[in-house]
Amino acid sequence: MFPKMGKTFPDADERKVDRLKYQTAIAAALKRELGGSHRAIKIVMRWTDVSERTAKNWLAGSHGPAGEHLVELMRNSNEVLAAVLVLSGRGELKIGAGLHETREALLQVLNVLDGLLGTSEAGAAENE
Repeated sequence: MFPKMGKTFPDADERKVDRLKYQTAIAAALKRELGGSHRAIKIVMRWTDVSERTAKNWLAGSHGPAGEHLVELMRNSNEVLAAVLVLSGRGELKIGAGLHETREALLQVLNVLDGLLGTSEAGAAENE
């Protein structure tokens, strides 16, 4: 016989993210990253290969992406990635994503400076 302890499952409502909260968070993230113009709709369509109506619904917050569409949005949008991390209770992971992006930007700036100064990483290493 099984003990009486631990027989209940968590209430489904305790585990679910509120649908309206999710839809609103994704819409807000897309608008922060892309704005609210027709150009934003076209970009979302290109990223996810969805119809114009679907992209409009996501930007309006009346529907939210699921499955592979959400993954594609997260791949292309740091704002959507951050929103999903916050919704999942993992907001502290945003810091790691931001550090990677900052490192990439710094490397690009260093490459531009090297080009302007006529130096390179290899040349700098040789001078040490």
